[in-house]
Amino acid sequence: MYMDNSATSHLDPEVLREMEPFLKEEFGNASTFYSLGRDARKALEIARENVAALIGASPQEIIFTSGGTESDNMAIKGTAYKWKSKGKHIITSVIEHPAVRETCKYLETQGFEVTYLPVYEEGIVRVSDVEAAIRDDTILITIMHANNEIGTIQPIAEIGKIAREKGIYFHTDAVQSVGKIPVDVAELNVDLLSLSAHKLNGPKGIGAIYIRKGIVLEPLIHGGGHERGIRPGTENIPSIVGLGKACSLANSNLEENRVYISKLRDSLIDGVLENIEESYLNGDRTNRLPNNAHFRFTGIEGESLVLHLDSKNIAASTGSACSSKNLEPSHVLMALGLEEVAAHGSLRLTLGKENKPEDIPYTITSIKEAVETLRKLSPLWCSAENL
Repeated sequence: MYMDNSATSHLDPEVLREMEPFLKEEFGNASTFYSLGRDARKALEIARENVAALIGASPQEIIFTSGGTESDNMAIKGTAYKWKSKGKHIITSVIEHPAVRETCKYLETQGFEVTYLPVYEEGIVRVSDVEAAIRDDTILITIMHANNEIGTIQPIAEIGKIAREKGIYFHTDAVQSVGKIPVDVAELNVDLLSLSAHKLNGPKGIGAIYIRKGIVLEPLIHGGGHERGIRPGTENIPSIVGLGKACSLANSNLEENRVYISKLRDSLIDGVLENIEESYLNGDRTNRLPNNAHFRFTGIEGESLVLHLDSKNIAASTGSACSSKNLEPSHVLMALGLEEVAAHGSLRLTLGKENKPEDIPYTITSIKEAVETLRKLSPLWCSAENL
């Protein structure tokens, strides 16, 4: 039973069928002029239209990349290198994905200054904090749309409005939100937006960046003139076609999937909190992604809980897949003000359209049994009945 869709998601069979011809007979280079190449170019541009349609952009504003991490790097470093003569100050938050956080830390070694805004108990950045952090030399604000661990949705439209008024580039990492909730780049007031195919039932190794018309970035790599010269390299047509199909399907089924998955999520949250003592939900209860349920349990370690659930054929995680081998407590959970021991007792369950209603009671029962087993072995657990 797969419940780790924030790490990656199933490849939709329709996506695979769309990709298959371009892995076999339709192998042309999209930069060539004969029919095989022209067919590849046509497929690429259709994919670009589908990506643009999902986020309310024009096709000319979409650049294909290798995924969310590259898109984030392109947005942040591309802005920093292009506009460093105007200023070297960047604003971000303490709960960003490592693709943003580590990129900002790298830029600090290159002479840039970065302000890391706090979040509060609910895991949401305050717009007033963003406004107060802006300086005359601020060239970029980068705040994620939805957090990859606790699923909280940030006030992107309000932040973007301020950034636009101040003439500051505004980037959002929307890897977790695109395809799960409505995303419209105009309504969000963003200049740059990152997305990734494998988070919305597409293939791994392909993503895109939205670059609003008029926004200028410094390219990070150099070569041919592919993707308007901002991302040179022969286009990965099969994966681009897969991304386009995944976006098309997400666009067609967005509301139906959102409603369905939200009901499963709410049943899961209610069942866990009602049936397991000293269990807590991390992040805001309502202002979160429809597929995200992130818990913590007193007296146990999340890694042990994940292994117990794996033995019951439930795939879950403690937090970000990109930090799963790091023994340090989650920087996101620590930002919520949790003690280190509490942060270590967390579990992330992220649902998908493939999950069934009958998965929920089984999962709740399995978590309850695992937590009770682990607490009997834990020196940290001291319930009222054991006092």
